[in-house]
Amino acid sequence: MGQSTTRDEIRFDLQVLETTESDNIVRWDGERLYVEQDIYHNGQLVHRRYRRTITEPVARALSRLLASSH
Repeated sequence: MGQSTTRDEIRFDLQVLETTESDNIVRWDGERLYVEQDIYHNGQLVHRRYRRTITEPVARALSRLLASSH
């Protein structure tokens, strides 16, 4: 889960190419699970370390995975 990824998406609502880069490391801040992402619009950084919350199905899958490893 620590492999870095980059994803491009055309945002027609903003009329930009949005690029998302993440190290895909799941983090816990005491309240929620999240991954950090850097968000670029047309190559310009607009959010550094944006915290994107992990969805409930992903959190449940991680929980099952961790429980089965003990």
